[in-house]
Amino acid sequence: MGFVRQAIRGLIPVLLLFSFACGYRLKADPGSRYADPGIRVDLQTFANESLVPDAGAYLAARLREEMRRNGFRGRFERSLSDYLIEGTVREIREDVISHGEDEIALEHRLTISVDIRVLEIDRGRLLWKENGITEAASFFAGSDFQYTESNRRMAFEEVCRRVARKIGQTLRVIL
Repeated sequence: MGFVRQAIRGLIPVLLLFSFACGYRLKADPGSRYADPGIRVDLQTFANESLVPDAGAYLAARLREEMRRNGFRGRFERSLSDYLIEGTVREIREDVISHGEDEIALEHRLTISVDIRVLEIDRGRLLWKENGITEAASFFAGSDFQYTESNRRMAFEEVCRRVARKIGQTLRVIL
């Protein structure tokens, strides 16, 4: 019985190490330039038509981070760029989902809508265009203004992260 316990104790750390190493990552096509260090992408602040002042800048920054996380090794620069990524934050809408007993809104849903366009500059070719990419996240409101605003900001950051992930996954395939 003592041998079995020792074998199990020795096997548990090995199994834990293997379980952490089982993740997979999407690989770009062998002919893809996505991981090429010489690629230059013009990714400026997205245009902002919403009422959130930093929505375009924040989303563009999250997209840069997502591209780096996905294996992009090129540079983000305006001059002599190979690709142009333009985006517009069309709207950020907030809807009430639930009310409390006193008819005060308790839970809200924040929805973002984004348009994106990717151009290959050398050939003047449109690689991808999509209008109305949307994501939503819920947040709770309360009588404390700071509590509500903090939750609203966290929901905004979450929807931007989700949209950046969607766009980043598509960019990895098309570039």
